[in-house]
Order: sequence, then C-alpha cells, then structure tokens
Amino acid sequence: MVAGTVYNEIMSQVSPARLWKAISITILEGDGGPGTIRQSNFTDAIKDFSYWKDRVDAIDEENRVFKYSVIEGGLIGKKVKSTSFELKFEARKDGGSICKLNGEYETTEDSLPTKAETKEMMGSMVSMFKAIEGYLVANPAAYA
Repeated sequence: MVAGTVYNEIMSQVSPARLWKAISITILEGDGGPGTIRQSNFTDAIKDFSYWKDRVDAIDEENRVFKYSVIEGGLIGKKVKSTSFELKFEARKDGGSICKLNGEYETTEDSLPTKAETKEMMGSMVSMFKAIEGYLVANPAAYA
C-alpha cells in the first residue's frame, strides 16, 4: 500500500455562503457534527461507483471548512484502502468562490495511481461540485 495526496481548486461564480448552504447529504446517524455518518448517492455521471458513506471529522462553519473520511462505497476496496478530504470555500473578489479540495488516500496496491486514475478520482468530486453550482446558477433564489 502507498499513501498519496491529491489537490484541486475549482472556481465558481457562486458565493461561498450559497455553496456551503447547498451541500445537502443524507445523515444516517448523528447530529451533523463530528462523528456523523452520512451517505451521498451519485448519478450515472460517476462511472466507478453509485454512492459512498462518510464520517464527518471536523466542521468549521465560520471559515467554511469541512473534513470527512470515506468509510464505505466510492473507491474504497477497489483502488484505495482509505481516503479523506478537506473542502474549503473561499470568497473571490468578483463575488464568486474557490473550492479548495485536499485529499489523502492509501492505495490497495503497492503503487501510486496513474495520472489518469488521479484525474478520474478528482473528476467525481468536480462533477458533483459542478452539478451543485449549475443548480444554484439556474435557481438564483435557492440557498440565498
């Protein structure tokens, strides 16, 4: 097994406050704070998996930082043994935002993923983000 990291910045025309409010995931257990178990379900746009369950590790509402670990589904058991992410939403001067995504993972194999596999890993996160952004742009009153 090999440990690795991924990083991506996603630009958005939507404010950090609206993006933060719009992220809605089904809570399976807990109150939404650290230790909460949640499930995200995905459409066919995500090729390798249809859902994942994660555990909330930390939430900083004021700075819009969210940390979580995927505990089931996703690429767990397929390509990675474990994975965790930190999402941070920062304001841009034009009223939009930057979503900074840091990920850490441990592979199931003794090698790092290829560039294509890393791009695919990040692609699922970007696709989910862009779907939320698209909804907010099309519905300006939503989560305002």
